Amino acid sequence: MVESRLIGPVRVVGAGLLGTSVALGLRTRGIDVILADASPTHVAIAVDLGAGRPAQPDDAPQLIVVAVPPDVTASVVAAELAAFPEAIVTDVASVKAGILAELEDAGADVSRYIGSHPLAGRERGGPLAARADLFAGRPWVVAAHDEISYRRASAIDDLILDLGATLVEMTPAEHDAGVALISHVPQVVSSIMARRFLEAPNAALGLAGQGVRDVTRVAASDPDLWVQILGANASPVRDILIAYREDLDRFIDALEDPAAPGARRRVAEELTGGNTGVARLPGKHGTDKRFTTIVVMIDDRPGQLARLLAEIGEIGVNLEDLRLEHSPGRQVGLAEVQVVPEAADRLTTELAARGWRIAG
Repeated sequence: MVESRLIGPVRVVGAGLLGTSVALGLRTRGIDVILADASPTHVAIAVDLGAGRPAQPDDAPQLIVVAVPPDVTASVVAAELAAFPEAIVTDVASVKAGILAELEDAGADVSRYIGSHPLAGRERGGPLAARADLFAGRPWVVAAHDEISYRRASAIDDLILDLGATLVEMTPAEHDAGVALISHVPQVVSSIMARRFLEAPNAALGLAGQGVRDVTRVAASDPDLWVQILGANASPVRDILIAYREDLDRFIDALEDPAAPGARRRVAEELTGGNTGVARLPGKHGTDKRFTTIVVMIDDRPGQLARLLAEIGEIGVNLEDLRLEHSPGRQVGLAEVQVVPEAADRLTTELAARGWRIAG
């Protein structure tokens, strides 16, 4: 068992994907984890998964992690601060400034609270989707404020490091502006683009390739959750969308008469600006340097991709990202599998032993 920085117990409020993943990761280090959720079923499932134990009246947690929907995060944090006056409390909601302000307005003891946000997730929610290694190699923001001491906040640092994440320090305002740009506005743009498909001819949709799927992938996200997130971070999102609208207007004006003097130059400048922008993302062409890419050759037969994904799960490696490349007429496709670097050698060896061909 790996030695832990935290002492525990740790109380996790909200036994969904993030909360149960936190709990599973801490249990691998021998930490006593207390589970609480408005749904007894979620608690029971998380307990059955080995994520911890149900809450007891005499619990005295060192740290409390609140992993509930954004619209109730502040009220749950306030209740936890009041119920456990010796505990440090954090939350993992995707917005930070509004929660802190709401707690201060309510008179909560924010000298024991510091918000945080792991930038990690999966395509499915709930405790059954949880993984102990969900946060390995992922950024986890700590949104510091002046009313908590460094000594008290160090418990959150220990949590993040114990779970294998990369600690990133920001103010709440910096965090909210950052996620507005790299997460919240892309969700809006993706969803609005996907709305163009509602009345599109089936013949046009049949032409869809990887490009349009990349642009609209997150459009399949849960609307209820995103209404909460966008409402809680409305101002930064609105500011970026206004600037985005101005970019679109320039593009539209240039396309109104492509033969007009300077029109093609303006189009080229907008496209070149996109090239420059995407090059600033981590890694070549936006490929995340935190992950290692393994290219697996897949026969063009039914069920092969499903088999690959199932076997990656059996090996016990968390799939961080997946890209497919396939040309019509070729008998083999390429699956670019991204995993954390420490899992790459094991996954390559295990897949090869199971008969998969690894490109390169």
